[in-house]
Formats: sequence, C-alpha cells, structure tokens
Amino acid sequence: MSATGAPVGFIGLGMMGLPMARSLLRRGRSLVACDMSEAARAALAEDAAPGAVRFADTPAGVADAAEVIVLMLPDSRIVAQVMEGEGGLLPALRRGQLVIDMGSSVPAETRRLAALAAARGAMLVDAPVSGSVVKAKAGTLAIMAGGDDAAWAKAEPVLRDMGETLIRTGAVGSAHAMKALNNYVYAAGLLATAEALRMAEALELDLSIFADVLNASSGRNIATETKVKQEILPGRYQGGFQLGLMRKDLETAGAIATEAGFDAQSLALCRALWTDAVAALGPKADNTEIHRFLGGKA
Repeated sequence: MSATGAPVGFIGLGMMGLPMARSLLRRGRSLVACDMSEAARAALAEDAAPGAVRFADTPAGVADAAEVIVLMLPDSRIVAQVMEGEGGLLPALRRGQLVIDMGSSVPAETRRLAALAAARGAMLVDAPVSGSVVKAKAGTLAIMAGGDDAAWAKAEPVLRDMGETLIRTGAVGSAHAMKALNNYVYAAGLLATAEALRMAEALELDLSIFADVLNASSGRNIATETKVKQEILPGRYQGGFQLGLMRKDLETAGAIATEAGFDAQSLALCRALWTDAVAALGPKADNTEIHRFLGGKA
C-alpha cells in the first residue's frame, strides 16, 4: 500500500516499537522516525515503500514534521529526556499537536508532562499496550487510552492502525495506571503458577495433567493458559517479555500504591521476589524464567 496523508512521528524503534511502526506503514501511513540505533533505523526502512519513511536527528525534528507523534520508550525517565532534554519535543510542540505515550510510564509523570504540553496548546495522551511482539507485528494489540475527547478523536485513527482492541480509560494518566496494575496482577499470577508447579514437581505429580487441571478450574489465568505447556514445562522460557521490564512495571505499581496511600502487602512481596529474580538471572531473562529462579531456591 502506498503511503498517504500527513506523516506520523514515531520515536522509539525497540522490540515493540519497530513492529508497531511497521504496522503503521502497512496501513498506508508515512512516518518521520527517530531512534539512536542505526540498526533499528535500517530495519524500519528496509521493507518500506519509497518515500514512506524518513528520519529526524532529534525529537524536535519529528515535531517539526508531524502533527501526531508516537512515543514507544522504556520508561518515564527516557520519556522526560525525549520531551524536555536537548533537542526535545516540548519546546518544538505547536498548538493542536498530539503526543501519544505508548510505553509503560509512571502516571504522575504522565500527568506532569501532559500539563506542560497543554501549556503550549498541544495534547498528550497515554496509550500503553498489552500483548506480545507477535501481536505488535500483527497489529492486534490491546491499547488503553487516557485523555479528553479532543485528544481521543485525533489519536484513535492512529491507534487503530496498531491495535485491535481500544479501551478508553478516563483522564490522562489513567491508562498508564491501569496498565501497571494489570501487569501486577499478571506478575502475581505467573509467580503463583511457577510456585505451584515447583510444589507439584516435588510431589512427583504429572505437570502436564496439573496444567490441564488449572486450566479447567478456578486457578486458570493467562499464565496457566499461555505459558505453562508452551514455555515452562519444555524449558523454552521464551514468553517474549523480559524480567527487567516486569520488575519495572511492579515498581510503577508500587508508586501507585504510595500515591494512593494503600498498604499493598501482596504487591510488596511480589516486587521483592521479582527483584531477587532480576538480580539472579539478569534483566534480559524472560519473565517465565521466574520458574527457573524458584527452582534454584528450592
């Protein structure tokens, strides 16, 4: 499909960002992209139609060329650098422009940056994603979005070119909060599943049958359905989400608990165990390797 319409800005061509940007290209969008990695830039340009992709040296250069700018960055610290650092987006934003932060950022920081953008007449919405690299490649991500009606109207067409399920969550910052809390629930479910598997193994139970029992019973969760037989029991440990990113999302959930003034004891225990796993296995280990980590503690 040939590129049409105004270009979309895209900053952050990492593990998720690159397939998301490619999804926009497949839908006929043209892009103005920015990433420090020469390999990532080359990968995006490789299969693009002639003239569909061009690159800016700085985030400000992206703002000069695009009305809608997507950020797919690792954390709030890097988002703040891209927004406020040298050559950053914020001083270059014009009235009516939209920034879509699709990473997993801290909600309070998202609200702060949205206020700074609004002071320039621009808009910022948070639109974190749920789904693996496979879903990013297919353009079938689930996307949560926080922002007012005007921002949503401008963001929705771009988001629909990357996702299959779009859920409006409320005011800006609400989507990042819900994403972090969702990932806490997932992490807790995966942790409980891995612990149960280790106990079942110690009792010499048939782990494949145990997985069937879990998935036919009240213990069923996304980890039992998509990780046990697929990744954990074969020892593949290639679920597609890094331990370090899981720990980061749990830290964000911890910041939410602090802001809310809620003593989240289960979250604190979960955070401690995932932090220990990262220290033992490294941040780039797959999140399913929490099972391997627990085996080492037995």
